[in-house]
Amino acid sequence: MTEVAEIPTLDDLESLFVNNADLDAIRSHLSRFNPIKTMGMERMEIRHSAILGWLLSPQETHGLGDTFLKAFLSQALRGHDSMLRPTALEVSQADLMDAEVRREWRHIDLLVLSPRNGWVFIIENKFDSGQHSNQLKRYMDIVNTSLMGGESYTALRGVFLTLWDEDPADERYAPIEYATICELLDQIALSGRIPLSPEVETFLRHYLDVILEATGMSDTQAAMEKLARQLYRDHRRVLDFVVEHGKSTDFIIACEAIFGEEPEYGDVIDIGKQSFVFNHSDANAFSFLPKSWFDALGEDEFYWHGCENWWAGFPLIMWVQLTGDGDGGGGQVRLYAEVGPLSDHDFRGELIKAIKETASENGLKRIGFQRGAADEGKKYSKFFKKNFFPVDDVHDHDQIANAIKKALKSFQPEIEAVAVVLPSFASHGSEESSK
Repeated sequence: MTEVAEIPTLDDLESLFVNNADLDAIRSHLSRFNPIKTMGMERMEIRHSAILGWLLSPQETHGLGDTFLKAFLSQALRGHDSMLRPTALEVSQADLMDAEVRREWRHIDLLVLSPRNGWVFIIENKFDSGQHSNQLKRYMDIVNTSLMGGESYTALRGVFLTLWDEDPADERYAPIEYATICELLDQIALSGRIPLSPEVETFLRHYLDVILEATGMSDTQAAMEKLARQLYRDHRRVLDFVVEHGKSTDFIIACEAIFGEEPEYGDVIDIGKQSFVFNHSDANAFSFLPKSWFDALGEDEFYWHGCENWWAGFPLIMWVQLTGDGDGGGGQVRLYAEVGPLSDHDFRGELIKAIKETASENGLKRIGFQRGAADEGKKYSKFFKKNFFPVDDVHDHDQIANAIKKALKSFQPEIEAVAVVLPSFASHGSEESSK
């Protein structure tokens, strides 16, 4: 039997809708003008390639010269196969003002050519879509056949840019995430080091907002979501009545079938032989902690500096997310685990090191961090690999639910291995040790 929302009183309605500062803040956030979103371009891979092509081209109107190009390429190549040339260090010290950036040349998203240095870079951009069969190797073959071997170009490198942590099928490609682009835009383009025109700065801030939200790194978005949850707690009767339990997406229906309807923060959910502690859900993601992690980190008795407004407030989180292939049909359920923005850099590095070591000791190849994950200033570090589970129809909630169950069951060894190392880190969360 469907539960009917309790009818709110006039006082309830006035309390929510009349001069409510929290509601006004959320309304203002939702009504912000962003031309990229207004034109419906924020999820279009080809538009991201166009913007990146503009940013990477030294001769373009942004005024950054080759600064962003060198920063992007050197960060991607950093620590990747030192036997290949050019290295990250060579790129960072080079003059790339002659670089030409081609879009969609022979179906390659971005091709960077520097005749002065004799370098060619293939950049494959994956914002929402996945890798196609043999795609990366095919691009290497095309460039080797068409451009390499003469006097003009003597060195070829591949770069694999993804929204989420994903290993390239061809090891000749150096992986880099959109999260890194956020950091580079902040450090280089929007830091004030290089004077920009007001128009360029405004556009780059709009673009940064789009990527921050897509990668889950937006502090503003996180703050608004926290405010929305508090607003719902304070005015639950009114909002339940207004939305009549809301419109459910197929992803939400699938999650409810597994985790139960309307779980609340801290609820323990048993799925097969595993238990999870619920954190938060929305139309895009369902987040939680394995109970073994939750217990190992001391439940609510510790305070993790830097993570106060991040997910559940713990130094680690897990979540499931559904992404489409871009054709409107199939997609993947993705299971993520991430180390968060701990203020104590040394502690964060020790935690990442311990997770790496337990993965190595147990032969768990699906645990791995991107290069530089423990570097100072790094905030978000995902560590599950090969974590995609295909769904033929993203509108079939039964298929989605089965993929989520498969993902959780499949990664049980990795979850258990991480749980073993966490108790030794619990004391880092005390108020005293973090001051």
